[in-house]
Amino acid sequence: MDPVHKALLRTHRLELSGQLLVSDTIVPFLYQENVLTDAHVEAIESQPTNRQKSLKLLELLPSRGPRAFSAFLRSLDDFSWVRDQLLLELKTGPVPGPGPGLGPTDTRQLPDSVLQKVPSDRDLSRLAARLGSAWDAVLMDLGLSAEDLFRCRSDNPLSVHAAVLAGLVQWRRCQGRAATVQRLLQSLEAADVHLSVLEDVLMS
Repeated sequence: MDPVHKALLRTHRLELSGQLLVSDTIVPFLYQENVLTDAHVEAIESQPTNRQKSLKLLELLPSRGPRAFSAFLRSLDDFSWVRDQLLLELKTGPVPGPGPGLGPTDTRQLPDSVLQKVPSDRDLSRLAARLGSAWDAVLMDLGLSAEDLFRCRSDNPLSVHAAVLAGLVQWRRCQGRAATVQRLLQSLEAADVHLSVLEDVLMS
C-alpha cells in the first residue's frame, strides 16, 4: 500500500472505526476481491464489538498489497460520505507519511513544558479512548509486562478503555516523574501510532 494511503488510514483510524459497520458488506467485498484471506476474516469477525472489528480491519489493510486501498474505497458503497471524505483529503493536501518526519518534527511542535509534564488522569483517559488496537504494543513499550497486560484485561473484562487506562495509570505510578508526555510520544511512535493522537489529547 502507498505510504500516503497508509498514513491516511492511520490518521483516521479511530474516526473510521466509529462510523463503519464492516461485517455486512465491507469484509465480504474485500474477501471477494482477494484482499482478505479466510484467516483475516476470522480474525476480524472474532472481535467482540463492531468498533474492534473495524479497528482490526484497518490494522490488516496496510499489509495487503497495492490493491488494498482502492478495494477498500470500492467497498464503501454504503458509506459514501466516508469515501468522499477520504478522497477529498487525498486531493486537498498530502498526508504525512511514515518515517523520520513523523517523530522529531511532531514532537518539536510541542513546547518543552508540555513534553516534560506528567500526564493527568484526564489526559490518560482521553488517550486510552484513542489508542485502538495498538494499546498493548504501546503499554509494552512503556515497560509493562505481558502479565501486567493480562491483569489489566482480566480486571476490566467489559471495558477495553478501562483496561488501557489501568495500564497507563500503572505506568505513571511506577515511573513517577519520569512518566512524561515525551516518553508517551516515544512509545506511540514505536507502536506506529500517529503522534497526532496524543497531540489531540493534550491540545483539546
